[in-house]
Amino acid sequence: MDAKLEQLFYAALGGALTVKEKMEQSSEDIRSWQEKSEETAKDFVDELAAKGEQEKESLRKMLTDVLREVVTDLDLATKEDLEKLKRDLGH
Repeated sequence: MDAKLEQLFYAALGGALTVKEKMEQSSEDIRSWQEKSEETAKDFVDELAAKGEQEKESLRKMLTDVLREVVTDLDLATKEDLEKLKRDLGH
């Protein structure tokens, strides 16, 4: 009976240690996944910011081109036109 009790004790101890190891491994896996998720999220946000910066420059250029076209179509005086007029008037 003592041998059976001893076997049961060691089986329970082995089972508890196995569960502990599995929990530690799972905890490490979860931490690793969390770190990867944080890196992925940071990379995603950085990528969005870069695309936004590119789009901002593209939008600025497009807006500048449209405004120049409107100024030309309306035959408005430009800064250069006003500077030339000042020079011509002697100011």
